[in-house]
Amino acid sequence: QELCRQHMAAKSLFGRTETPAAPAETSRVSSVSSQFSDAPQPSPSSHSSTPSWCEEPVQSNMDISTGHMILAPPRSRDRLAKEWQALCTYQAEPSVCSVAQSEANLKKNRNPDYVPYDHVRIKLKAESNPSRSDFINASPIIEHDPRMPAYIATQGPLSHTIADFWQMVWEHGCTVIVMLSPLAEDSVKQCDRYWPDEGSSLYHIYEASVNLVSEHIWCEDFLVRSFYLKNVQSQETRTLTQFHFLSWPAEGIPATTRPL
Repeated sequence: QELCRQHMAAKSLFGRTETPAAPAETSRVSSVSSQFSDAPQPSPSSHSSTPSWCEEPVQSNMDISTGHMILAPPRSRDRLAKEWQALCTYQAEPSVCSVAQSEANLKKNRNPDYVPYDHVRIKLKAESNPSRSDFINASPIIEHDPRMPAYIATQGPLSHTIADFWQMVWEHGCTVIVMLSPLAEDSVKQCDRYWPDEGSSLYHIYEASVNLVSEHIWCEDFLVRSFYLKNVQSQETRTLTQFHFLSWPAEGIPATTRPL
């Protein structure tokens, strides 16, 4: 961080270099980002009101996140303007949920009204699945690069989809699980317990172990658990952390963001 700050302090303006446009993504999920192409664009008019990326001296006490943004400026002059225009004009493409709504997969959905689209859903490796299916009710959440989803949104596992859940966690290399619901609310089950109360449990080829000493109740709103996940076929073991938020209602939002 100190080196970064020194670099920022040494320069008041940072040059930009043009780079070739990246190959177009074929996935429909990249429909928005494809409008952000970095291909060479006609030079803007001298009357353009679009400001340059950095017109003011950089402060040495700038926070590190802002510093990284400046050290990695956009690859074309009007990148931000293009992104904003694309977001304003974006319309969701007609989509279907035929896989999730098929007879074979209907029972895997906790709520039939909340299912993933066919073109943007997490796919399991069917050859490793006990039912030889690639379906799980889950979708990727993308930040800026469709090729590298940052998060996975999924339903609370059902008793018969717990093995699918752990398979997804393993195959996608997840290291953190954020659970936003209690197991039950107002006597209505929101999620089946997909981890053992103590010791370990085997879910298909995935063995999840939880040590009681690794469960910490930080406050009345959430607790933290540590999991040891083992693939009994490869003998590989991984460590995961679960943040279990207890006060997010099934209908609505928390009264305050303070616990978050």
